[in-house]
Amino acid sequence: MKVIDILTKSRSTLFSFELLPPLKGHTIDTVFDTIDRLKEFSPAYINITHHREDVVYMPNTAGEPVPVKVRRRPGTISLAAAIHQRYGIDVVPHLICGGFDAHDIEDALIDLDFLGIQNILVLRGDADKISGRFEPKRGGHQHAVELVRQVQEFNRGIYLEKLIENPKESDFCIGVGGYPEKHPEAPNIDVDIRYLKEKVDAGASYVVTQMFFDNAVYFKFVERCREAGIDVPIIPGIKPISAKEQLTNLPRVFNVNIPQALVQEVDRCADNRQVFDVGVEWAVAQSKELKAKGAPAIHFYTMGRAENIARVAAKVF
Repeated sequence: MKVIDILTKSRSTLFSFELLPPLKGHTIDTVFDTIDRLKEFSPAYINITHHREDVVYMPNTAGEPVPVKVRRRPGTISLAAAIHQRYGIDVVPHLICGGFDAHDIEDALIDLDFLGIQNILVLRGDADKISGRFEPKRGGHQHAVELVRQVQEFNRGIYLEKLIENPKESDFCIGVGGYPEKHPEAPNIDVDIRYLKEKVDAGASYVVTQMFFDNAVYFKFVERCREAGIDVPIIPGIKPISAKEQLTNLPRVFNVNIPQALVQEVDRCADNRQVFDVGVEWAVAQSKELKAKGAPAIHFYTMGRAENIARVAAKVF
């Protein structure tokens, strides 16, 4: 079922979460273990991330370390299919601009259509690891809105090769990302919301937000989106803090603000086990308020961990 239909038909706040494909060479069982831990909370759907090339340093012929691009987490589409087949839960594989050209995207859409997967979350993806800038692959997309448009054209049976006779139409439901504290490359929140509206106008059916730790930020973001004419569901994304180093890592990597009250609670912790507990309780409080105020769903970023998400879900859903 399409995510927008799941959201529309539900009368209560839904539970969903995001998974990372296992590292290359690792077993799929770790992913299944996470789902087994969380399936009791009846997830409405499960997202599977997509990753561009990473950079590792390997010795050249002279023995000197040089940067080499490798794809460390392949398998998004096959993992989505395996999850759907094994659990019967709707899946939302991500598609990204970074590292893929338009033909790569079209091939992925064909695979997903053949597999009967109806949902996609469309994202630009991270900047290049070497240059620090986002650089599309030759023949690829610079912005997520361009990828949304390609999926919508595919939905209408418009392929890159215009000479295809009687092309098959598809029916993908497209989700896109939103940034309550703005995308790090946007000059301000108003411009960022304008870009978000372009993605919705191009065909996105819903928005899922970047993580945030202050619900007031989310509520203000939704208000600004509505004022800008964005009327699709906006799903809050939540990530429980689980280690002290995340006080610096999360703001640096995800451009998010951590409230001083949470910082002080984490600073008082003697070890990361206590931080883990603090993170759970903070996420529980966030989730209960979001649910009470009618959030269509709450989307959890697991980052490969299920225990803290399960503890939050047990108190909220």
